[in-house]
Amino acid sequence: MSSMKILIDWLQQHATNEHYLFLLQDFRALLPELSDSAFKTLLSRAVTKNYLTRVCRGLYLYKNAMPSDGLLLFHAVALLRAEAFNYISLETALSDAGVISQVPMQWITIMSSGCSAIISCGQFGTIEFVHTSQKPTDIMNELSYDARCGLWRASVALAIRDMKATRRNSDLIDWDMVHEFI
Repeated sequence: MSSMKILIDWLQQHATNEHYLFLLQDFRALLPELSDSAFKTLLSRAVTKNYLTRVCRGLYLYKNAMPSDGLLLFHAVALLRAEAFNYISLETALSDAGVISQVPMQWITIMSSGCSAIISCGQFGTIEFVHTSQKPTDIMNELSYDARCGLWRASVALAIRDMKATRRNSDLIDWDMVHEFI
């Protein structure tokens, strides 16, 4: 059986609405006998033939299982920074709470114990990781788990503190709305 057939059969059997994003190592474990060059060629062909879509470096999407909930960027965070403490904050959390009326489309802001970075996910949008040295135990009362996104979410008060700590522009914040939450 060809490597492409093995890959496609595996995706058809194992991909679901909850598991539609895959890291390189997920596929590498499936085809350990391939050389690095043959493996890269296989993935390139899978993308060219529209079996897979490259989201960003090292992350691939199997569109046949992708849900239409618009949460791909959040799900990507959980995979790209699985080893770090991450939570939705800053403009994304404030916009979702109605405290900011305008926020860039297809751009999410995540506080992370990992290093700061901006990850372009092409047509899907951009993930902005902003480093934090806060410990989960110190802010756990200000976090709630968002099961749809698969990430922790900051309260309005914590998101405002994060905005100030990171010296973000606060011109779009509706301070009257903030006072309703705090």
